[in-house]
Amino acid sequence: MSDETRSLNLPDVTTALAMTLDALRAADTDTAYRVCGTSAALLQGVTLPAGDIDILLASREDVDTFAAALSAFPCLYTASWLSETSQYFTKFEVNGVRVEFSTVERQVESDGWECVGSGPWQHYVLITCGSHHVPVVRLELRLVTELLRDRADRYDPLLDHLGTHGFDADLLQRAMNACRIPAHRRRLVQDRLGRPSLPFAPPPA
Repeated sequence: MSDETRSLNLPDVTTALAMTLDALRAADTDTAYRVCGTSAALLQGVTLPAGDIDILLASREDVDTFAAALSAFPCLYTASWLSETSQYFTKFEVNGVRVEFSTVERQVESDGWECVGSGPWQHYVLITCGSHHVPVVRLELRLVTELLRDRADRYDPLLDHLGTHGFDADLLQRAMNACRIPAHRRRLVQDRLGRPSLPFAPPPA
């Protein structure tokens, strides 16, 4: 998934996403997907910088199916394989918002990655967006992505939100282990979210 540039607000995201999903419905497309990235956090009530909508798909055929359904919208990047990131990727503009569709084709054992392996398919919440119920990756996985990237302007609001609304401590621990989050950032998380039931272990050797 790409880095964000222009900051979007929640109405930007919900409007563009609803239009995208309306186009998929009109094309009679019923393919599993997950919303990832910073827009997933916005949809769950976290205020942070976001520049696009990232939609994860399971196969290249699914990416092509979504691209065909959005053919009425401007295509910013034709579906193609990106070897440097192991993605099959395409990008459209919907109501002025970049909407990106991608596979991420790397093998991992853990369910603690946001966009790789079983994690996004197992750990998600459903958010109402227009007439759609949108599967959005859980914030624990989103937080660890931002810790891995060391983007404080993203992980600080996520930590605030999880500290207020609660979180799955076991999932967060597995995700930090899978992504090998360094000790100083684990200590930051413990300081912000720490509680007796939070099992923060050092990263595996």
